[in-house]
Amino acid sequence: MMVRTLFKSAALAVAVLVSAAAGAQETSFEDWASGFRDRLAEHGAEPATIALMMDGLEPDSRIIDRDRSQPEFVRPVWQYLEGAASDARTQNGLSAQATHGEALETVESQFGVDADILTAIWGLESAYGVIQGDFDIVRSLATLAWEGRRRQFAENQLFAVADMIERGYADRDQLKGSWAGAMGQTQFIPTTYMERAVDIHGDGHRDIWTTEADALGSAANLLARAGWQTGAPVVTEVALPESFDFASWEERDRRAVSAWAMDGVRPVSGEWSPDDLYRPARILLPAGASGPAFMAFTNFDVIMRYNNSTAYALGVSYLAKRLSGLDALPGDWPQDNPPITRSQARELQQTLTDLGHDTRGVDGIFGANSRAALKSFQAANGLTPDGYAGRLAYEAVMARAQ
Repeated sequence: MMVRTLFKSAALAVAVLVSAAAGAQETSFEDWASGFRDRLAEHGAEPATIALMMDGLEPDSRIIDRDRSQPEFVRPVWQYLEGAASDARTQNGLSAQATHGEALETVESQFGVDADILTAIWGLESAYGVIQGDFDIVRSLATLAWEGRRRQFAENQLFAVADMIERGYADRDQLKGSWAGAMGQTQFIPTTYMERAVDIHGDGHRDIWTTEADALGSAANLLARAGWQTGAPVVTEVALPESFDFASWEERDRRAVSAWAMDGVRPVSGEWSPDDLYRPARILLPAGASGPAFMAFTNFDVIMRYNNSTAYALGVSYLAKRLSGLDALPGDWPQDNPPITRSQARELQQTLTDLGHDTRGVDGIFGANSRAALKSFQAANGLTPDGYAGRLAYEAVMARAQ
């Protein structure tokens, strides 16, 4: 739920922000804003545009709080998937499709992107246009730029906002969205808007806020430009053979499905189609060797260009499957082996490194290097080397360190 409590005075807001940013940002907001006015002018923005964006602008303390807050607990992928492809979201998606079928048909015909995939993205990004965010994105991005941790990103977004206004794509009052600057029914940041948003009706506006065809067309254009393959699969749940070589498996390794099939990998339902056998794909184990396995095709990676999260891409894929008539979601998740917390991940990284399995950093983010280190530990200790940072792996490493 959006936080709607406002400070009673701008002075109080600035005081709180200065306190919050102590040690990280010594420049006052006023000094940053003055300098950024000059940079906007150098970018080519007109004085009227600069005034629209910057006059009376004050920082927003909520933005820094949200940007610096990192959740301690990591949501299990199975819980995310249940929410992303829930009965309610599926029914709301079917209703949205019935209401906006013409727009979806037009967009699918023009860009070749499956209407169910577009609907699923729409549902996860804004609940089919209902929840778009009510933050002033200029204020949000200006706050992020001043605070400094993501200054280049935020200032680039503000340059794109100036371009949007001057080209007549959006009015200043329309620029509402998430706390981090994503906008509209498909939650585009301003640079993505400028690069990928489209005007389906040719009325001169790329209206991703109130025109469903423009919002859906913009999402489709993003996917198409990222390499979407019309009519190709996205993701399929698979069964791995008992002889599967976890030690040499890597999540990013792509092979022809025929090669995986030769090793005994098969779909949970049905058989591989002749066309699919020649497609490149990779195997995902989002909950480790004891959870469901998936074959991810090129279109799955294209969805990750929209949001670089395996859980998100699975959520989009399975919501789309449910919209097309699939009933059940993947099951047999390891409920007794949930992902570890951020602090536990830092502890695990440090302990693995101390034991001679270098994670190349201790930051609480379990990326490729950390997974490789964990796989090395697992292989050396007679455990299935799947690299999954769950409770059981954490306990095994901690026990070995004692």
